[in-house]
Amino acid sequence: MPNLPLDRAFALEAVRVTEAAATAVADQIGRGDEHAADHAAVEAMRRAFNFLPISGTVVIGEGERDEAPMLFIGETVGTGGIEVDIALDPLEGTALTAKALPNALAVLAIAEPGTLLNAPDVYMDKIAIGGGYPEGTIDLDADIQENILNLAKAKNVKPSEITACILDRPRHEKHIAAVRSVGAAVRLITDGDVAGIIATSDPATGIDICLGRGGAPEGVLAASALRCVGGQFQSRLFFKTNAERERAVKLGIKDFDRKYALRDMASGDVVFAATGVTDGAMLKGVQRTPEFIVTHSVVMRSTSGTVRWISAHHPRRRHDKISSKP
Repeated sequence: MPNLPLDRAFALEAVRVTEAAATAVADQIGRGDEHAADHAAVEAMRRAFNFLPISGTVVIGEGERDEAPMLFIGETVGTGGIEVDIALDPLEGTALTAKALPNALAVLAIAEPGTLLNAPDVYMDKIAIGGGYPEGTIDLDADIQENILNLAKAKNVKPSEITACILDRPRHEKHIAAVRSVGAAVRLITDGDVAGIIATSDPATGIDICLGRGGAPEGVLAASALRCVGGQFQSRLFFKTNAERERAVKLGIKDFDRKYALRDMASGDVVFAATGVTDGAMLKGVQRTPEFIVTHSVVMRSTSGTVRWISAHHPRRRHDKISSKP
């Protein structure tokens, strides 16, 4: 019997979970304490799951059970109901939050069981573009210059009108030089490549392609979003040690050299939600008024392709009361 599409009510329920994480971490923005920021987001997201009518299994989370006290891989959440797999990052961009830099998000994907890649916490080589281009416009195994030129051709623009989003890391020096060698621009980000990949799907962000090496769990989250709105995404896991390979084997990874396409990372019905923590290209961050905490979120569904942008006003008194609980 085929799986039924996830109830569309889960879309708003998912947003409530990411809103809870974002509002909980609002007081930590710019405070310089990454651990405190992450802890606040994790606790709030875990509490919010207690109101969801699901039997959820965390497949992308805060780490393995011996590494994370809650929202660990394999943990079950929800009050009971439809079985789903969950990928999450209560605070994508802990350093961004601590330094009050752009693009920190609270992120969640809810999917049919067995349809999300159980990615180990290792690096992943990635390349992604938004929707509307011929299949095969990008290829992880092609030269970066070739990918930029092919994208420019598909978009019917000059390479100088292409902007690539790349994490600002020493390992990406050759990537940056390759992009610029064909006249394209580079937008460097310090952290948060989930936001960078998703931004390729929205022309308003000015980002056409995202490439480079980042976290594998973040890759699955970004793939979940692109499954909803369309796009192309290819990736390959990158292992530094035998211990990382052994961890991958435990999660069912057999081919260490496999090139994953978008539907290999997120193959079934999925709901994706994100709430801005700090201002970014895609979402505004948490804002405070004397009476409210204001959040800005996006929620997407793969079955309908619907994208909802949600601005919510949370009463300060209620938030402060919840935040003050031990």
